[in-house]
Amino acid sequence: MDRLPIGLVFPGQGTQKEKMGAAWRDTPSWALVAEISEAAGEDLAELLLDTPDAQLRRTDLAQLAVFTVSLVAHAEAVRTGALDGFEVVACAGHSLGEYAALTAAGALTVPAAAALVATRGRAMRAAAEQHEGTMGVLVAAPLEEVAELTARVRADGHDLWVANVNAPGQTVVSGSPGAVAHIDALAPSIGAKMIRLQVGGAFHSPYMAPAAERLRAALKDTAFAPAHLPVVANVDATAYTGDCDWPELSTRQLTSPVLWEQSVRTLTGPLGCRRLVEIGPGRTLAGLVRRIAPDTGTASLDGPAALG
Repeated sequence: MDRLPIGLVFPGQGTQKEKMGAAWRDTPSWALVAEISEAAGEDLAELLLDTPDAQLRRTDLAQLAVFTVSLVAHAEAVRTGALDGFEVVACAGHSLGEYAALTAAGALTVPAAAALVATRGRAMRAAAEQHEGTMGVLVAAPLEEVAELTARVRADGHDLWVANVNAPGQTVVSGSPGAVAHIDALAPSIGAKMIRLQVGGAFHSPYMAPAAERLRAALKDTAFAPAHLPVVANVDATAYTGDCDWPELSTRQLTSPVLWEQSVRTLTGPLGCRRLVEIGPGRTLAGLVRRIAPDTGTASLDGPAALG
């Protein structure tokens, strides 16, 4: 019998929560936490078991925490055979999740990916401190109308950009606090509602240019495998198997929109994924997939109990 082709998807920042590692602490794959801690220069066990929510929201800590839980969950899924019977044909990750995807696909080693995530998170935090910004999600309006309204706000002299195209009727904008407040006031004109995001900066916008330069320097010294399982890149929703410039794609990701809706369509279209399995904390991506491709099966491996 042919195995069902599936894609693995990995969540990004915002899915972290206090004691998020507790469910994984007694699994054999928890050993990865020490390896990631050494490469990242951060005590991940403390982050995942003892750090309160308020501190865990800090950009650099949140990214390391989500990345680590995603890798532990993936390793445990492989170890327990939770993915047996399926054929993993591709991976993708939302923003930060792209690093877990690259690791699961064999493009990066665990230490290399952990070092990059640490550099990325610290650089983004520093850029946000240098240039105050925020983000908000506009729901219930088509992308085209959100993009037009965003351009109008920018033409009025405000710094505002589309940051994430998450799903039909869900587009995230990023920019100065004043710009986000301005589009919030205008949102009803296109039938939209704004939900403010509790984030530490204007991510996936030109405000992250300083972070992109710091990350570019780290990426130059990072070895990517010349061939690996296909990974769909955030910046262009294209699947790459090693025949690409991942350092350039990863650098661009910091200042470019995350094309998640298009990425899911790539996974379920040309790549032929019949089911998308979210690996890591939360079930945010599975919910988005159901809105983007309702005929595609979803599953979430967000705890050892889900691996049975």
